[in-house]
Amino acid sequence: MKIDEIRGKTDGELEFELKGLTKELFDLRFKTATENSANPSRIREARRSVARIHTILHERSNKIRGQEPR
Repeated sequence: MKIDEIRGKTDGELEFELKGLTKELFDLRFKTATENSANPSRIREARRSVARIHTILHERSNKIRGQEPR
């Protein structure tokens, strides 16, 4: 997920997306530990998307860079 897409979403949408990505990340890690993963690069993408969402939510909560809570 690109940063522009994340900035365009509301806080509620970001929280929902964050829950989905964390669950997916858990499932990917579990699958990798038990068997060979079909797409190991997806773990990296999911981890970075989670970090991006956390960053935007933090910016909005602290009103950094003109980000207003939505």
